Amino acid sequence: MNSHEDNRTGVATNIVDAVVAILVLILGGVIIYGSRQLGSEWTSDGPGSGYFPFYIGLILVIAALGILYQSLAGKQKNTEIFVDREQLGRVFSVLIPAAVYVGAIQVIGIYVASAIYIALFMIILGKFSWIKSVTAALVVNVVFFMMFEVWFKVPLFKGAYDLLSFLGY
Repeated sequence: MNSHEDNRTGVATNIVDAVVAILVLILGGVIIYGSRQLGSEWTSDGPGSGYFPFYIGLILVIAALGILYQSLAGKQKNTEIFVDREQLGRVFSVLIPAAVYVGAIQVIGIYVASAIYIALFMIILGKFSWIKSVTAALVVNVVFFMMFEVWFKVPLFKGAYDLLSFLGY
């Protein structure tokens, strides 16, 4: 190990594993509860509508309990740092713009939001020139617009403001 790795601070991997296991345990419990409400028994004409979801939920619960035990009480629990501040910053530099992009789709539609997202991503994170970035973003979205709207006749969501309504699609 080098000195950089020794100075890392953050949450241990086994704690993250335990938190995820608890979330999966809750999910499995909700699935089991919902499938019991639907009817998870075998009926006279075959399995009830909640039969298979019940067993999927049961598998999730069993797996989550195993992971939870292994992460907290296992002999070989991983106590290394899961992620440090620098790594987390890189993840958020992609995650936050992606979340904004998904929200922008609802307002300005998939084509306009995608063009802006591609261009900004290329400029800010890719360090490309704005001319190359805007050109690439426009070309990609024009191709997708032609493919979906014109050729396949499958309209994609245009957003609450439908900024492309002047195109007649």
